[in-house]
Amino acid sequence: MTRKRKRLVIILCGLAALGGATAMVLAAFRDNLVFFYSPSELAARPSIVGGRIRIGGLVETQSLAHEDGSHVSFRVTDGKTDIAVSYDGMLPDLFREGQGVVAEGRLKDGVFVASTVLAKHDEKYMPPEVAAALKKSGHWQEGGDPGALAGPPPAHFR
Repeated sequence: MTRKRKRLVIILCGLAALGGATAMVLAAFRDNLVFFYSPSELAARPSIVGGRIRIGGLVETQSLAHEDGSHVSFRVTDGKTDIAVSYDGMLPDLFREGQGVVAEGRLKDGVFVASTVLAKHDEKYMPPEVAAALKKSGHWQEGGDPGALAGPPPAHFR
């Protein structure tokens, strides 16, 4: 084999290894990718059943129901559409009706079964995805306090 051929074989092997490594990295990203949807977007795409996704919006007032043990159900709304959420576990301390929430889980038979529930951490913070969904639905008050969207202030602020 000539020097030129050896160099060509080494370059081709290197490119093949690089291509294989790139394919493995992209496959790992695909497995860990979680998309965010508002309730309206989720209602428009019923084909998402079974995949891991995130939903966000406001916890609908008078929808929170504590069931046996640590099982909780509530509804998440973006002002246009709402979706039932079922969660088995401890809710965050700041979780309450009328507040912003992001839940991660799977859609099953029209009910979102959450594996993780995140609540906003103070009165002025709103997760960017939730704020964008509220702006898109027309329920965002520009220049206003996002916490004002949630209704009356919590009891500990009165």
